[in-house]
Amino acid sequence: MTWQIEWYDKALKNLEDLPVHIRERVVKRIDMVKENPFHFLEHFERKGFYKLRIGDYRAIASVDFQNKIIKIQVFDHRGRIYKRLY
Repeated sequence: MTWQIEWYDKALKNLEDLPVHIRERVVKRIDMVKENPFHFLEHFERKGFYKLRIGDYRAIASVDFQNKIIKIQVFDHRGRIYKRLY
């Protein structure tokens, strides 16, 4: 069974604002994550969160293991995402 992906509104808006070719690359990677999430997700320094690298972009996600849901909470360029978190 594959995992489900849920996007928080702000993360989804940041994705939609990207140029089409970058957005397509992100969507392809997210589809790969659905099949085998822990091949791509890395532990993040905040407890209970994971990060996903997609070229110059990063996604910060929480994982609901019981229901197999990955919730992408923050998505942005690598130079901005960590500043937004702290």
